[in-house]
Amino acid sequence: MTPAVAGSRADLAAARDDLKGRVAVVMTMGALHEGHAALLRAARSAADSVVMTLFVNPLQFGPNEDFDRYPRTFEADLATAGAEGVDLVFAPARAQMYPAGEPAVRVNPGPLGEALEGASRPGFFHGVLTVVLKLLHLTRPDAAYFGEKDYQQLTLVRAMVRDVDLPVDVVGVPTVREPDGLALSSRNRYLSPDERASALALSRALRAGADAAHDPLGAARAEFDRYAGVDLDYLVLRAPDLGPAPAHGPARLLVAARVGTTRLIDNMAVEIR
Repeated sequence: MTPAVAGSRADLAAARDDLKGRVAVVMTMGALHEGHAALLRAARSAADSVVMTLFVNPLQFGPNEDFDRYPRTFEADLATAGAEGVDLVFAPARAQMYPAGEPAVRVNPGPLGEALEGASRPGFFHGVLTVVLKLLHLTRPDAAYFGEKDYQQLTLVRAMVRDVDLPVDVVGVPTVREPDGLALSSRNRYLSPDERASALALSRALRAGADAAHDPLGAARAEFDRYAGVDLDYLVLRAPDLGPAPAHGPARLLVAARVGTTRLIDNMAVEIR
């Protein structure tokens, strides 16, 4: 199956009107991997029609980040979309998404948007939420599917949808991992073999924390410190909504680190007892 492709707002609106039943959207920046495919499968299993967006959003890249280096693999991405049963791909050029240039009005993510990833990448979540809000308006879905790997993003999208009263169900899909535990990411392709081995510090630290119910953060830090060549940005324990960590019950461990020149993030649910 080859999905229909819309490159303009007008083509998207016309194609969207033809979709039947419950419509789900999966937003991507391309360079699709099995994690994206899992999102598409989850959407396909619960919706009558699936829209995938494919847009490398410049608003969420800082001045020293990898916008120009970010992989563009359109034909392969289209093949993946077709294999997973996507009905419509919206692949706009920059001028279609931002016809007046960079938007003067952007979504303010609030205090959570300035912490963790927001502290390390100022303005990042302003750019993410702005493009997500625009794409929700343009694609008009009943449900939107996001990966739990980008857990802070998922949490902020849920908050935005709630706070601005959008009639969209935001569905989180579990992180997809390599057999050795490394979370799938489009940026993994930048890792050398030695860096790939060092990158296991993230997932193994999280697993150690998840297995240590009485002190998950301490166990995660001890495991992370066993690995060389990994520059830690943060390793924190938070509540599931990313508020302060509870004394007992469900929580979330989140980590970010740089391996060589590649910045990686990961997270895992834990139960504190």
